Order: sequence, then structure tokens, then C-alpha cells
Amino acid sequence: MNDAEALWGQSGRGDRAVITRRTFEAVAGSVLIPPIELIGHPWAPRGVAGGGALAGVRVIEAALERYDLGVDPGLPVRAWPQVAADLERLAGVTSWWVDYAAISTLAPALLGELHGAYVRLPQQRSEVLVGLMSAYSSLMWITKRLGARGLPAVAAHHVRQCARALDDPVWLGYAAYLRADANGYLDRTLHYRRTVAAAEALSGHLDDLDAVQACGMLHLSAALAAAVQADPETAATHLAEASTLAARMDTQVGRWAHLWFGRPNVGVWATSIAVELDEPGQVVQVAQTVRPELLPPNRQAVFWAEVGRTLALERATREQGIGLLRRAEQVAPQRIRHDFFVREAVAHLLRQARYDAGAGELRGLARRLGITPIG
Repeated sequence: MNDAEALWGQSGRGDRAVITRRTFEAVAGSVLIPPIELIGHPWAPRGVAGGGALAGVRVIEAALERYDLGVDPGLPVRAWPQVAADLERLAGVTSWWVDYAAISTLAPALLGELHGAYVRLPQQRSEVLVGLMSAYSSLMWITKRLGARGLPAVAAHHVRQCARALDDPVWLGYAAYLRADANGYLDRTLHYRRTVAAAEALSGHLDDLDAVQACGMLHLSAALAAAVQADPETAATHLAEASTLAARMDTQVGRWAHLWFGRPNVGVWATSIAVELDEPGQVVQVAQTVRPELLPPNRQAVFWAEVGRTLALERATREQGIGLLRRAEQVAPQRIRHDFFVREAVAHLLRQARYDAGAGELRGLARRLGITPIG
């Protein structure tokens, strides 16, 4: 038995929780299956919203297959201001309301209309391409969270195709970032190499604040890729590059491409990277400098979940950590209830607390995550 299999066995017995992507991906590699298959869906978050999100995957899969850029699907196309308003609504349900069921209804319908607009509204082709990238990005993120194997890669491919048609270096950088987010787990060395190359390609465009935000996100992605490969020095280098770029902005949080790049988001990523490097003390230290309230709920929830699961796995701070996990769930219920690492941490805590009569809050959280309480 190799180290990865041993760790997975310890997790199954309740002796240890899988808290890092490195462990998760190593386990998958040891049994020669894609990491996403270890997520699976024997569990199901409680509530109508969770069920609606999972049911929407089939609709999303059909939409990702149905449309080709430059081919008119023959569907009605409204006036552009109406389409643009729905694109803003989609951005809202993705980042602010974090409503996966709503995304799976709105985004596929918008794709058909946008593909028609691309052919029939040539005077607004640039706006249409950006709209298509926004819709496909929403579908990439939701299918990734729901563990829909293959679909995030398909959505990211469509984004890349639109960016190439637009022939804009900043949007090409965005497409590279999204590709890494969708597929990075397959090969972290390649993930790192691609994001660094894309960031370097933007180095001559940094007088443009959109390019600053795209380049900053690429450095954050590169930092994560380095951390998953247990390279803290390289991760720190890219975090520093992202911090420098964030300091050039005249706002705390950028709005370009709904990536929310800026100082608070760099702090959220730094927290996640400290979790990945298994440095609980650093997680707490970095977290004290972050202002998550400046970010949309989707990013706030990630922050509270990362800090919460770190604290919850330490006996001295367990109750505080469970409270933060609950806070993350309150901020963005669907985002947290579909999070593998939150579920793994809660399942581990539940196994340890099965004889603890005071574990009511933990048991309630476990039920909402679709985890059957023990005992």
C-alpha cells in the first residue's frame, strides 16, 4: 500500500481527514481514476435547491453539446439590452445569490440566444463574445462544484474558442485562467506552466487595469498549482506578484469578468494556499488580514469554509471552526453543501464526535450536507 492509499484508508476509518488537493489528487492517481470520480454523488445535500442543482446537470450537458460558434441555432433573439440584462442577472446568481438551480435554468437559455446574436448582430459581436464567455464560465463553475466529469472542460473549451475569436490578449488570459481552474487537477505541472506563460503574455499590457486583474488571477492560479506540488517558495513568489498587481488598483475589489481580483481576494487565495500547504498557524495569521465582507458571498463562503475547516480539525479550536463552517453555509448554502473538502472535514468530525452529546450543531450541518450521522 502506498502513502496515498494509506491516507485514504485513515480517512475512511475516521483517523484523518483529507484536507488538501495534493492528498486528494494523489489518492486518485494511486488508483488510476480522475480525482472528480472520488467525489461521486451517493450523498445529496438536503433541500429542494440541492436537488434542483443536480437535476440541472442534464440540461447543462445538452446545452454544452448543442451550440457551435458561428452556427445560427434559429432561436428568437431579443434586443441586446434585454440580453445584457439577463447576463447581469446570471452574474448575480453565480457570485451573489449562488443559486445553482437558477444558473442551470438561465445560462443554457442564454447560450442559444447568444449564439443566434453572434450571427445576426454582427455590429455587437464583441459584446456577444464576452457574454458567451460569461455564460460558459458560469456553467464551468457549477459543473465543477457538482462533480460533473468532463463538463467543466467542455465549458472551458468554449470560453477559449470565444477568446480566440475576440483576439484580445486580456480575454485570452482569462480563458487560460478558466482552463486551469477546470482542468488543473489533471496535471498540476502543466497547470503551473500554462498559467505562468499566460501571465507573462500579459506583462506588456499592464497599463490596462483589466489586464492587471487577469494577470493577477493567473498568478494566484500559479501559486495554487505550486502549493499542490508542495513548493511553498514558488507559491509565495506568485502570491507576492498578485499582491503587487492588486496594489496597483484604485479599488479594493475589481469587477472585471466577475473575478473580484484585488487585495481581499488575494487574501482569500493566500488562506486557501496556507490550507493546501497544511500550515494551520499561517491560515489563522493570514485570515486576520482579510476583509471578506468586501467580496461577493461566493468568495466570502470560500474564505469562511477554509478557515473553519482548518480550525475545526484542531481540538482546541473545534467549536470555533464548526461555527465558521456554519457561517460559510449561511452565506452561500449551495456552494458549501456541494464542497468536497467541507464534506470531508464534517464527516471526519462526525465520526470522532459520535459519542458526544453536545455535537448537535455538527450533526445538523452534516444532515444538510447529505451526510448520514453515525450513531
